Amino acid sequence: MSKQGRLHTVLCELLGCEYPIMLAGMGGITRVTTPELVAAVSNAGGFGVLGAISRDPENIRQCIGQIRQLTNKPFGIDIAVPASLAASGPTWEATEKQIAGEYPRHVAFIQELIVKFGLPPVERKPALMFGSRAAEQVKAVLEERAPLLAVALGDPTWVVPLAHDVGTKVLGMAGSVANARRQKQAGVDIIVAQGSEAGGHTGRISTFPLLPAVVDAVAPTPVVAAGGIADGRGLVAALALGAVGVWVGSAFLAANESGVPQGHWEQIAGGAAEDFTLSQAYTGKPSRGYRNLVKEAWERSALRPLPMPLQSVLMKPLVDAAIAAGRWDLVLNPAGQVAGSIKERRPARQILECMVTEAQAVLERLSGGVASQ
Repeated sequence: MSKQGRLHTVLCELLGCEYPIMLAGMGGITRVTTPELVAAVSNAGGFGVLGAISRDPENIRQCIGQIRQLTNKPFGIDIAVPASLAASGPTWEATEKQIAGEYPRHVAFIQELIVKFGLPPVERKPALMFGSRAAEQVKAVLEERAPLLAVALGDPTWVVPLAHDVGTKVLGMAGSVANARRQKQAGVDIIVAQGSEAGGHTGRISTFPLLPAVVDAVAPTPVVAAGGIADGRGLVAALALGAVGVWVGSAFLAANESGVPQGHWEQIAGGAAEDFTLSQAYTGKPSRGYRNLVKEAWERSALRPLPMPLQSVLMKPLVDAAIAAGRWDLVLNPAGQVAGSIKERRPARQILECMVTEAQAVLERLSGGVASQ
């Protein structure tokens, strides 16, 4: 039987891909899922997803155009539609003033860190508030008729009917059974059950206990597994637990086509599983990434990170200054615990094909070496 036949699941039928392997839509500051990476994964038989949480609507349109120039295969766009945000000003600048008035100790702490790390002042650039552009991002994705809209964070209830009207499928993320049930009620086409091992924003339940519980709770809605999956063994394990595919992020950070900064890649290549820790330091929500001095400073402080989106606004002067100075060691490097086993960069096609080949070998080994009594 062919590799494709053995690994062809309902997810492949739903999304029009050869293999049930999805590129996680990793967005954020570094925008590691480039159009080139998305197209490379789709061209190799997987399903590429662009992380667009930090992209403005016009840039999303441009990226969709670039992806379509590089592949005629289906792909998705990943954004955030926050269900709840702390009260904030209408603009980044207004929110900075709000924070300065309400949380002066927090502002002083960030300024102390900037001085401590020897970061020179930088020219401030205007920014949009996190979540404030969600409606415009959704509009851009749907007007461009992207095949899939992934809502990585938040409540997609209002998005689903709009997407279905134009033939776009919707994927929702869940870190608990309760959240998975809400995604099902919202009417999403696919639910990603993401374990706490995953990189970026994540929940508190590990993949193995979470995945089968979600599968049982939302059946017959297709469930895709995320968190701790970087090879064919993880793919087979996910399928065995009831998933119809996998959502893979950290493994593709090593792709030649990814936009991961060199400083961040060096952390990943030199890191162990325990180096990828959870922290609310950068966004106000638990996010897993490589340990660094900023996260450690927050842990030692007596201050509690502010809720989203206030924490991101609070941290912006430090992050901007660190990037300008090339201090990527001070910038959040989202990656899962499985990144501790990733040591070399390769083309995305090779990463995906190795997953498929290994999964096939595992299936053949199990079918020939496991007997019931």
